[in-house]
Amino acid sequence: DADNGKKLYTTVGCYECHGRVGQGGSAGPRLAPRPVPLQALVAYVRHPSGAMPPYTSKLVTDAQLADIHAFLASIPPPAKDIPLLNQ
Repeated sequence: DADNGKKLYTTVGCYECHGRVGQGGSAGPRLAPRPVPLQALVAYVRHPSGAMPPYTSKLVTDAQLADIHAFLASIPPPAKDIPLLNQ
């Protein structure tokens, strides 16, 4: 559920490091428009490297991570990355 994922992305605080639409920021890499596969996202969120804190299933469930993934997958690429729009 991409709509629920968008809400969770904000509530859980993903946007603080990864930007409002997953574009990346000074503290976190780009997550969208083409996110890593869901299982890779879940594995990394549970056992991250670097400065990211781990998010246990008590903080965000696998189902909620699936919704966040759906939100990230729903974000279109920037216009500059669409060849037809740059002709």
